[in-house]
This record gives sequence, structure tokens and C-alpha cells, in this order.
Amino acid sequence: MAGALSHIRVLDLSRILAGPWAGQMMADLGADVIKVERPGAGDDTRGWGPPWLKDEQGAETNVAAYYLCANRNKRSITIDITRPEGQQLVRDLAAQSDVVLENFKVGGLAQYGLDYDSLKAVNPRLVYCSITGFGQDGPYAPRAGYDFLIQGLGGLMSLTGRPDDEDGGGPMKVGVALTDILTGLYATNAVLAALAWREKSGEGQYIDLALLDVQVACLANQAMNYLATGQNPRRLGNAHPNIVPYQDFPTADGYMILAIGNDGQFARFCEEAGQPGIAADPRFATNRARVANRGELIPMLKRLTIERSTADWVAALEALAVPCGPINTLADVFADPQVQARGLKVTMPHPVAGSLPLVANPMKLSATPVDYRLPPPMLGEHTDGVLAATLGLDAARIAALRAGGIV
Repeated sequence: MAGALSHIRVLDLSRILAGPWAGQMMADLGADVIKVERPGAGDDTRGWGPPWLKDEQGAETNVAAYYLCANRNKRSITIDITRPEGQQLVRDLAAQSDVVLENFKVGGLAQYGLDYDSLKAVNPRLVYCSITGFGQDGPYAPRAGYDFLIQGLGGLMSLTGRPDDEDGGGPMKVGVALTDILTGLYATNAVLAALAWREKSGEGQYIDLALLDVQVACLANQAMNYLATGQNPRRLGNAHPNIVPYQDFPTADGYMILAIGNDGQFARFCEEAGQPGIAADPRFATNRARVANRGELIPMLKRLTIERSTADWVAALEALAVPCGPINTLADVFADPQVQARGLKVTMPHPVAGSLPLVANPMKLSATPVDYRLPPPMLGEHTDGVLAATLGLDAARIAALRAGGIV
């Protein structure tokens, strides 16, 4: 069954995470994504190890696990875009593509004649998405942008971590490159919107997407908390700024998450904990009161939760429809029956590893489901096939390009 984007070709000039994540998203939806990489080196993340992909004999290869997370369902070709012959190959491919993804510095591709204006001249229907740290204008536009820097500059780290006056207090980044991931998702949405507009207008367009813009946009309720009050939200560790109790609690054998969203759930929790009077106390009877009096309430609840194991609490509270859960390791996550039932790990054949476990795409479409066609490609694995089938180059011409270091 053809994917929803099986009629779309994407020329992916991006590397590292935000751009490749967007490319993989479209590839999973059926698009033909051609990943253009530097000869001999490739995407930077191919070398971001350990850990490394292991071959069928268990020996480490030179492919980092990091690279494998964002490059499924793509074809890899190598082109030296600093050479005129390589630039012409990219222009020829762009002429037959629907989308270009790139994350070079502002103006970085203009010197090669691969910027939007240059490629629009050969393909007016092209949707061209540029991903940068700070966007195409503004005082920071020339700067390089990295996820960690943007988490700090964009305010996320001011909200993440324990308060300064607690042990281990201080700003903390998120455990994955969340800004990159979110930017990849925004990029995918922007490209799909531009393609939908092209269906009506016949025209392509340029997309200017910045990590900083995405990070600020995704501050969500915390941004509105600031805009509504003029007060900077303070770090609360695992607690919620607007809901109490909504955080981690100690148990007899570890920790659990208690995520109480309304007064009825809180009353049921207190009843199960053997302290119904807490929910009747005017200081704690409503969420508004609990937020105001969290300093008194949370220590009281911690003295209760530590009396039972995590599993006992989860079983008891789930039966009462009180949101509660464990804090899982990744081993726990992939062993979880719900994760397994939802098929969130997939295994694909791989030319070096034999079989390769990957995290599944979470989108489940009834008519055009995600199709796992190609494992993350080896560097330049598809160069000959793409140049021959897409550009019509014969074997002699491809051999000459390779001998000259162009591909």
C-alpha cells in the first residue's frame, strides 16, 4: 500500500538531528527521501559514538547509534557540493524534487548556487525548508545554533531542574535534544502545509524555521504564566506549576509519579492512603488551595507514599482511576506490555548488523500506514542507483565522477 507521501521526493541536505528528523518523518509517510552527504565523512552523527552499531559477529562498526535514530527509509548519496560538478548534480536533483531540507548557516548555500532563489529558478514548485539556530534575520542570525544552547537561551532550562535552594538545585537540560526534535516536527508540518498550498496555487515557497523560535513557542503554559503575570516561573523539579499534587513521590522501594488532575482524584487518593481528612481540610480541598499550600501538603503526602511499594501504589490507585505510574528505565519501557502491544520497537534487516532494532514511528494511519522500507543507509549506499535512475547518468559517467572525488 502506497504511503501518504509516496508521490513526494525530498532532497535532504541536512545533517545532525532537526533536519534529518523531519526527513525521516516524511520518509516514514512514504516520501522518497534522498540524503545528500559529504564523500568520505557523511552526516556528523555517523561519528557521534559510542555506542556503535555492531555487525553480525558482534564487532563494533564505525556507525554511531545516534545516526540510526533519524535516518530510516532514506537513500544516501555522496556529493561534494563545494565542486561545480557536485553543485550541478544537486541542482539537477532539485529540479526533480518537491522538497529541499537544509540546515546550513544563513547564506551558507548561496556560495554554491544552492540557495532557495537559485533552486527556485530551476524548479518554481519547490518547497525549500531552511532550519537554522536563530532564523534568517535578526541580530543572532549569523550564529550557529545547537540544541543545548537553545534550551538555555530559549528559557527551557530556567524551568527545568530543582530550585536553587534544594540539594542538586540549578538549571538542567532535558535528557534528549528536545528542541531539535520539536523543530523537526514543526518543519514537517510546515512542509506539508506548503505542499497543500502548492496543490491549490501551483507554487512552491520558502520556509524559514529557527530552533530558538520553536523553543520559545513550545514554552506553552509556562510562557503564558509569565505573560499573564510578568513573573518568571521558578524551577520546581518534577512538580507542576499549576497543579498539586503532580510530581514524583518516594515509595518503599523507589519512586512513583502521582499526577492528580482534579479534586475528586485527590479525595480518592487520600481515602486510599488512610487520611481522608486531608482532602476535607480547607487548605487542601481544592487545587487552588493546594497550589497555595503546597509547602505544607507535599511533605505530608511523602510521609504517606513511602509506606508502600511503587507496584502496590500503582495497582491500588489505578483501580480508583487516580493517575499514578512508575519511573521506568529504558529497559523497563521496552519491556512494558503496553509499549509492546503498540509495536513501538521494530526490527529491520541491515546489511552489516543483520537485524537492527529501531524505535517505531508513533503515527498510526488507517489507510496509509507507516512503512518500514529501508534501514538507515550506509554512507553513499545508493549513489549509483540514484544518479542512474533519477538523473539518467550511465556507468561511465558515474565512474568518472567517483574518480574525480565528486561523489
